[in-house]
Amino acid sequence: MNEQEILKEKLATLRSEHRDLDDVIARLAERAPYDQLQMQRLKKRKLMLKDQITLLESRLLPDIIA
Repeated sequence: MNEQEILKEKLATLRSEHRDLDDVIARLAERAPYDQLQMQRLKKRKLMLKDQITLLESRLLPDIIA
């Protein structure tokens, strides 16, 4: 496997985990009352995943000099 294929697989994994966290956060928010600390941790993890996704996407796309 070359580097680009490895990055694509990692990106797919991160996107899947990001979607899963969306579902978990939504289900947790539906329950009242919910654990604020747990919600903050989940949202922080989701943001961290989004940053990693953005970084990998930028590595996969070639630089375009305008």
